[in-house]
Amino acid sequence: MKRYWLMKSEPSVFSIEDLRKKKISGWDGVRNYQARNFMKEMSLGDQAFFYHSTNEPVGVAGLMEVCKLAYPDPTQFDTNDGHFDPKAKPDAPIWFQVDVKFVKALPRLIALAELRAMPELKGMALFRLGRISITPVTEPEWNAILAKK
Repeated sequence: MKRYWLMKSEPSVFSIEDLRKKKISGWDGVRNYQARNFMKEMSLGDQAFFYHSTNEPVGVAGLMEVCKLAYPDPTQFDTNDGHFDPKAKPDAPIWFQVDVKFVKALPRLIALAELRAMPELKGMALFRLGRISITPVTEPEWNAILAKK
């Protein structure tokens, strides 16, 4: 069964345009246990909204697809990386990532304020789970957001 997700990234770090250029990328650097667990639940072919965070306006910028299941995030072992975790060991990784492939950029960013104004999204995990960088999206929520583009 295909599932839907919303995955946040700061566009100054990695944007929908960066993913368009790379075509496929590891979604690394996630350092929240619940977000990590959501990645471990993902299946091949799951769809995700690429959400630009921290820049104004924030919002849904594009679509991507999970193309590789969760595997240990190599940045946790790299002492020169900002995501290094001294507690993580190659034989006992803590952090995981999935690979995603570019599907498309939306013709316009669907801003958070616009999402919040949609009655069909009132219970969306994006609003309930706050600062978590990966959240599930229900099929009705997915369809309602796609209808806005």
